[in-house]
Amino acid sequence: MPRAKSLNDKLRGAAVLKMSFRLRQTEGSPAFQGVYPGVLESLGISDEQVESYIQENRLEVERLAQSGADDGDD
Repeated sequence: MPRAKSLNDKLRGAAVLKMSFRLRQTEGSPAFQGVYPGVLESLGISDEQVESYIQENRLEVERLAQSGADDGDD
């Protein structure tokens, strides 16, 4: 059985998703608008929390978004 994700894991995943769209300048796209709110809801986190995580961990989030993966800790 997979381990429960910590709040930090959830925030990292959502931040990488958001940043991947942001780096391609497609945050306003129907694809992002269709997926991102559902991700937040299913993880039980807010966009404000994700933005805060991005601000505190910008280099890591950008690196992970550019690589097309999160940190691989599954």
